[in-house]
Amino acid sequence: MNDRPTDTPAPDRPALPRLGVFGLMLSIFLATLDGQIVSTALPTIVGDLGGLDHFSWSVTAYLLTMAASTPIWGKLGDLYGRKGACMNSVVLFLVGTVLCGLAQSMGELIAFRAVQGLGAGGLMVGALSVIGVVVPAHERGRIQSMVGVMMPVAFVGGPLLGGFITDYVSWRWAFYVNVPVGLVALLAIAKGVTLPAGRVAGRIDYLGTALLTTGILALTLLAGWAGATYAWASWQITGLAVLVVVSLAWFVRVERRAAEPITPPRLFARRDFTLAQILSFLVGAVLFSVVNYLPQYMQFVQGSSSTASGLLILPLMLGMLMTQLTAGRLMDGGGLDRAVPLVGGAATLAGALLLLMLGTDTPLFVASALTLVIGVGMGALMQSTLMTTMTNADPRDMGAATGTVTLVRTIGGSLGVAVLGAVQSSRMSDVLADRLGSGTEERLTAGGGLTPALLKDLPAGVREIVADAVSSGLHGVLVGAAVLSAIAFGTAWFVRAAPTAAPAVTPTAGAGVTAGAGKGPARTPEKD
Repeated sequence: MNDRPTDTPAPDRPALPRLGVFGLMLSIFLATLDGQIVSTALPTIVGDLGGLDHFSWSVTAYLLTMAASTPIWGKLGDLYGRKGACMNSVVLFLVGTVLCGLAQSMGELIAFRAVQGLGAGGLMVGALSVIGVVVPAHERGRIQSMVGVMMPVAFVGGPLLGGFITDYVSWRWAFYVNVPVGLVALLAIAKGVTLPAGRVAGRIDYLGTALLTTGILALTLLAGWAGATYAWASWQITGLAVLVVVSLAWFVRVERRAAEPITPPRLFARRDFTLAQILSFLVGAVLFSVVNYLPQYMQFVQGSSSTASGLLILPLMLGMLMTQLTAGRLMDGGGLDRAVPLVGGAATLAGALLLLMLGTDTPLFVASALTLVIGVGMGALMQSTLMTTMTNADPRDMGAATGTVTLVRTIGGSLGVAVLGAVQSSRMSDVLADRLGSGTEERLTAGGGLTPALLKDLPAGVREIVADAVSSGLHGVLVGAAVLSAIAFGTAWFVRAAPTAAPAVTPTAGAGVTAGAGKGPARTPEKD
């Protein structure tokens, strides 16, 4: 029996005009672009506001609140109206953005970044949930392809824009630049998106929300602190690990009994939905790890600047972009739900293995070109997991479903960076200690003091050893990425091909009741 929900035609399904698509795309673009712009400006911000010892919290506060609020925004949209939830998240994000630009101390900046993260959690999930219930399944690939363009463009353009603004204007405009984009997005969504009036009876699962938030916060702190701020066997890390297990286990128990769960367990009753979340977790771990550590190799080994190192992984971003455009189109007709993640898993695995060729003597243009293959693979996996998630969710659960796939990818990225980062740090320290001695290694790496700027002042022999150490550390990350990619490839074999989607046909009078018989619940009207 086919347990997939189908794109049942509905006479009240509103069209999504280009203005509405434009507004939703801007919302997603804001979510991706902000982090890239701010990351470039943060060193200057810390120098201006002081508080270098709190540098990491300006990032962590944003990520914590964003991850924790993502599924909550999705559920708010399901219960009280997706358009309203989407617009409110943009407003909250802009309020936090303006406050960050006005910050006068690191304490204020951290607090305001937390507010900004609360809004950011709803930017992408809000837009995707609107698309999921308004756009017919056979047309989602075209829209999702547009969504797929946003991330590579933001990853490439964000650091360049952030660097330009910081160098020639003021770091405060790294935040203020979001305001006009957000206002245009609000106007476009308000005018271009129309949803049927009405709301779903129900209330927020507050206990489940508290447990999920606690689990995500503890998990994010665990990923960021383990092996770096605190030893893996320390009481702080052990306590966080226990808190993660207890809160998430209790969350699962509560969700099974809640009338309106934040993450409905019924979604995971569909095998392909569950498989899509596993793939999303794996591709998130690979993506964030590779994107974080390849620029380090480009700077320490190839001698590139921060901006140039971002440009040198442009083939990776272009590979993601082209594949997401192509995969969305190919999956429109159905039948390729299994083929696309299989190709993506294989290409990601091949790309990770190819990157193991990187060394201290690899020509710069070769190092840059080798990133293309893994970008192609990750693009296919990201696009297929998103579309499979939406295909296997009923309209009433679209917000929760899109929130789940986004949350799972974020958690995968956080854990991937933490675990593979520990591998990278260990391998790098081993090489430095073996060839320079433990005392010299500690002096070089203490407090994260080894920077590309410092490297230029070291003797040539030491620079070569550091380059070898960084290459060895990157290889550890890439071996881990290859293992995760192999698991993704194996998981993709269990995904089933969806039946070919037929264009939606507006039912004639009296047909609306029977059109979706046996194919999932009828579409619930929602609040505009």
